[in-house]
Amino acid sequence: MTLRERIAKGFKATLLSRVVHAVANGALLLVFTRYLLDPEQYGLLYFAVSVVGVAELFGTLGLTKATARYVNEYLEKDDTQVRHIMRWSFYGVLAMAFGVSAAISLASGPLASLLGRPEVAPVLTVGGLYVAGRSFISYERSVFQAFNAVTYSAVLTATNSVVRLCAAVALVVLGYGVVGAMAGYVLGFGLTAALGLVLLYVRFYRHLPRTGAAETGLRRRLLRYSVPTAATRASVVLDSKIDTVLVGMLATPVAVAFYTLARQVADLCIVPAQSLGYAVTPTLGEQSAAENRDRAANIYEQSLRNILLLYVPGAAGLFVVAEPMVRFVVGPDYLGAVPLIQLYGVFVIMRAIEKITANTLDYLGLARVRAVARGTSAVGNVALNLALIPSLGALGAGIATVITYSGYGMVNIYYLHQELPFDAVAVVNHLARVTAIAVVMGGVVYTVMPYVTGLFTLVGAIVLGGTIWTALSVASGLLEPRAVLSFMS
Repeated sequence: MTLRERIAKGFKATLLSRVVHAVANGALLLVFTRYLLDPEQYGLLYFAVSVVGVAELFGTLGLTKATARYVNEYLEKDDTQVRHIMRWSFYGVLAMAFGVSAAISLASGPLASLLGRPEVAPVLTVGGLYVAGRSFISYERSVFQAFNAVTYSAVLTATNSVVRLCAAVALVVLGYGVVGAMAGYVLGFGLTAALGLVLLYVRFYRHLPRTGAAETGLRRRLLRYSVPTAATRASVVLDSKIDTVLVGMLATPVAVAFYTLARQVADLCIVPAQSLGYAVTPTLGEQSAAENRDRAANIYEQSLRNILLLYVPGAAGLFVVAEPMVRFVVGPDYLGAVPLIQLYGVFVIMRAIEKITANTLDYLGLARVRAVARGTSAVGNVALNLALIPSLGALGAGIATVITYSGYGMVNIYYLHQELPFDAVAVVNHLARVTAIAVVMGGVVYTVMPYVTGLFTLVGAIVLGGTIWTALSVASGLLEPRAVLSFMS
């Protein structure tokens, strides 16, 4: 299998799983917001999810990323050491994940009171197990990625999404409310984690060569490398979870609902970039390790061009259709989320770029650089949240996220360019042409907005925008249909 074929295979498998994940998440969002939970209940659920999401940091620290890096490296250097790496890291995650889960469940009452939301205590009691499930899935996906077996990671993503959707909706319908919704999340993560462990053992671990003794200093290097990756992960949590917690503490559960809805829309938009980044990242690491820096730089540059071509016009379209989308899909009770969704167009672009950039730094041995950048961004994000949320509510949290995440993204690109010197001037020229396409497409869609009166006409406006984007991209030579079909076939 050629390098291009391997990337394409990983991309297609990951994209399929992400589509399943996006559809399941979209269905869950729609059912909860439109039919089962009011904005206050929806906000309380995701306030609790964010709290246990912060706790999840301590369920793995940086061990999952460090494991992926060393498994990937030693598969090339000395595969007799991979068993040791996997065994050490597994026991570490096991101890941390269940320890944190027990602490959250047992201390749910005092923790809820400390956060100023005592009504969320029963949800946190159940949600303690969320930490264990998420931690093991994170570990499994990282190891699968290190083996360049992203298809198995895709299976876990799809399985978790479907089980979580079915379990959460069923338990809420049965009358268990927000606690039932959290229990559905826990069931999804638990069953998926069990499946992942079976696949990891049967498909990989038991086929690895055995060796009597571990390489001297290997465990120390694994743990040492986990420190900067833990710092990076802490920064990720601060950026992605702590802002929701702060909105819940400093504003209201309804504000949490609006903020969560905007983040979920952004998550749905990011699916293609996640798939491409997950497939490309280990390949870039391999090519760099093999001293094929020019080839790695070309792969990254082409990936970046594709991301810009898709997401810059996509952000323009999201800005234009945000209001009718919320009104006709989710319901008028959630119109307060519209400014956030429009603002998050910029966030979506930077996050898409980050999906092919940030993890690549880890594989290139630059985890410490990334950790410093992410840590600085996270601290700035918290400071801006504390300054802006009291006066602007959820919108203040959104502004803080966009500012700090954009800065973090630019730093990542700079350091990756130092390691893999792609043609930055060509990328900027490409961005200028893509921006022109976005302006034309967004302008045309904006002119038809007065005629959007329901779901049918909203879909029509979106299709119109997509058609204009395709036509202009092909006419300008930025999109080659034959190359796309060849890659996807």
